[in-house]
Amino acid sequence: MHVRSDYDTLAHLRGQTRGLMYSSPMRANVSTTVTVKPARSLRGHLEVPGDKSISHRYAILASLAEGTSTIAGYSTGADCLATLDCLRALGVTIEHETVNNNTDLAVTVHGLGLGVFKPPTRQLDAGNSGTTMRLLAGVLAAHSFETTVTGDASLRRRPMGRVIEPLQRMGAILESFDGLPPLIIRGTRLQGIDYTPPVPSAQVKSTIILAGLHASGSTRIRELTQTRDHTERALTAFGVDVYRDDDVITITGGTHLQATNLSVPGDPSAAAAWAVGATALPGSDVEINGVGLNPTRTAFLEVLRRAGAHIDLRVTGTLGGEPVGTIRVRHRNLLPIVITPAEVPSLIDELPLLAALAAHGTSMEVSGASELRHKESDRITMLATGLRQLGATVEERADGIRVEQKGPLTGGTTDAFGDHRLAMALTIAALGAQNSSVITGSEAVNVSYPGFFTALDSLRH
Repeated sequence: MHVRSDYDTLAHLRGQTRGLMYSSPMRANVSTTVTVKPARSLRGHLEVPGDKSISHRYAILASLAEGTSTIAGYSTGADCLATLDCLRALGVTIEHETVNNNTDLAVTVHGLGLGVFKPPTRQLDAGNSGTTMRLLAGVLAAHSFETTVTGDASLRRRPMGRVIEPLQRMGAILESFDGLPPLIIRGTRLQGIDYTPPVPSAQVKSTIILAGLHASGSTRIRELTQTRDHTERALTAFGVDVYRDDDVITITGGTHLQATNLSVPGDPSAAAAWAVGATALPGSDVEINGVGLNPTRTAFLEVLRRAGAHIDLRVTGTLGGEPVGTIRVRHRNLLPIVITPAEVPSLIDELPLLAALAAHGTSMEVSGASELRHKESDRITMLATGLRQLGATVEERADGIRVEQKGPLTGGTTDAFGDHRLAMALTIAALGAQNSSVITGSEAVNVSYPGFFTALDSLRH
C-alpha cells in the first residue's frame, strides 16, 4: 500500500479510466469520449464503491471528534476527495491510502474536536460537490473566522439559499451572489432553532444538524417527508444522542463526538446503475455485494419491482448502524412506471437511471421532481436532450419527464453535460440501442464512481 496525496490520488484515479472503450485518456479539464456498444445482457457479481453520502459525513464528523478515527471503504470519487482537501485546509491532519487494488481508500482522521477548526490560508474548493459546500457551511458558521467556499463552474450555478436562510436564523453571517456560490462565511455564536425545511432535503437537514452541534440549546428539525438519515446514524456511531419523535429530529448543542473506527457500505446509488441495467436487458442476472441497504436509499428497488424486475434483497449485517447486504436483480418483462411526487425525495438520485430504463422499450412518467433542475446540471432538460439524441421519445415537463419508447433506441452521439448521474444513465440507456453510441464528457462519472466503465466491462455479455 502506498500513501498518496490528494493530487496523486486524483491523477491515479484518472489513469484508471484508460481502457478499450475510451477514445482518449482522462486528463484534468479534458472532455473524454466513450463509445458504448449494445449489450445482450449484464451478468455477474461485483461490489460498488463506498457510499458517497456516508463518506462525506464520516470524514466531517471524524474531524469534529476528539481523537483518531479510521474510515475503511471511503469513496474514491472526486467529490469525497474534495471534502478531505477542504478539511485539511482547516487544520485537520488526514492520511489516506489506496487498498483493494486501488478501488477503495483507507482514511485516518486526527480529529480536532468540536468548534476548533483553524482559519484556512486559502479559499476552500469544493469542486463539483454540493454536499461538501453545504455541510461545511453548517460547521464553519460556528467558527470565529471568515471562510470562502467556492467550487467549479457547475457548483457555482447551484442555489445555496436553502442552507443560507436557516444558518442566518441561527445567527451566522453569510454572503453569496444572489444565493449562488462562492459562500463567504463569518462564523459567530449560534443559537438553536426550530426549523421546517420548505423542500425535503437531506443536505439541508444535515447542514442544520451540524450547525446545531455547535449551537447553544437544542435544534429541532421537522421533516414533512423523511429524507436519507445517514447523518443521524453517523452521529450515533460517534457517540452523539439524536432524538427522533415522529417527524421531529432534535440535537443538543455542545455534545462531544468520540473518535471511532468505521467502514463505509457500498453506494446504493452506484448499485442502481447495475440494477437498472439488469432490469432492462433480457437474460440479465446481476448480484451486488456489500451494498448499503438503508431503507431511505432503496426506494428505487421497489420501483424496479413494479417495472417487472425479479429482486432478491438480503441483509447480512450492519456497519456503523447502516444495514448492509446483497442485491440480486434478474430481468423479466418490462412494465410501465409511474412515479408520484410523494416518491421523489427518496428517488432523487436514481430518477435519471429510471428514465434510462424506460428507454429500453417501456414508459416512465415522473412529476413533482423540479428539484432535478438544481443539480449538477438541469437534469430534466439535459436528460431529455440526451435521451432524444439516442433516439428516445421524451416529453419534458416543468417538474418532470415522460419517456415512452416503443422499440429499441437507434443510438447516437450525446453529452453527459458534466453530470455524473447523466453519464451513467445515458450509458445504461445506450446498452439497449441498435447501434453503438458516443457519449462525450464521460469523465463526469469520476465524481462518484471512477471504476464505472471497468465494472460495465466485467458485466457485459
